[in-house]
Amino acid sequence: MLKIALVTGGSGGIGAAVCRRLAADGCFVYVGYSSSQGKAEALAEEIGGKALKLDVTSPADISNAAVLCGKVDILVNNAGVSEIGLFDSISDDSSRRIMDVNLVGAMSCARTFVKSMIARKSGCIVNISSMWGQVGASCEVDYSASKAGLIGFTKALAKEVAPSGIRVNCVSPGFIMTEMNSHFSEADLELIREDIPLGIFGEPRHVADAVAFLVSEQAEYITGQILAVNGGMVI
Repeated sequence: MLKIALVTGGSGGIGAAVCRRLAADGCFVYVGYSSSQGKAEALAEEIGGKALKLDVTSPADISNAAVLCGKVDILVNNAGVSEIGLFDSISDDSSRRIMDVNLVGAMSCARTFVKSMIARKSGCIVNISSMWGQVGASCEVDYSASKAGLIGFTKALAKEVAPSGIRVNCVSPGFIMTEMNSHFSEADLELIREDIPLGIFGEPRHVADAVAFLVSEQAEYITGQILAVNGGMVI
């Protein structure tokens, strides 16, 4: 039976890699996007899916997505934002934005789509956190807090919905070469590389592979877990 997947923040970087991998594995994929409509539509056409306007901070967008998608077998909460700066220099508005997208948005999407999963007694949710949610990062305190919250959310929800046959897991990427990290200089990148035991930067496909495993039958006895994809940066 064809599985339906929804990936928030699916138009670029990690999200696009996840969409491509799930489509290659036989899923029909809704490519969720907030503002990058052109990228999302191009990707959807490429993989035979459908672009879907989904700002995870908008209750109206989430409700509309639930109507348009109908049942969703796989929900990947990937939408995220960050801001680098000293903790006392980040505005309250920016802090709320980070929390609303990274944590509250993921919870809102899960709260909406898990209802039909419970009714069907099946479904998978994968939340995309970060190694900084595990160990914390200076100059990314709000981001780290939001991603740590996502890990706690994963564990708690997994316990609650396991009796309904629903699995909830989390992927925690390390340094992945995406547009979000394009601001680093070559010198900075070399310093970061030196901190990675495997000595290479992660690629979006590495995260997509982890997601694909967690939603597959090979992971049918795995729930509430944090799968680190970081080249050994957190051991």
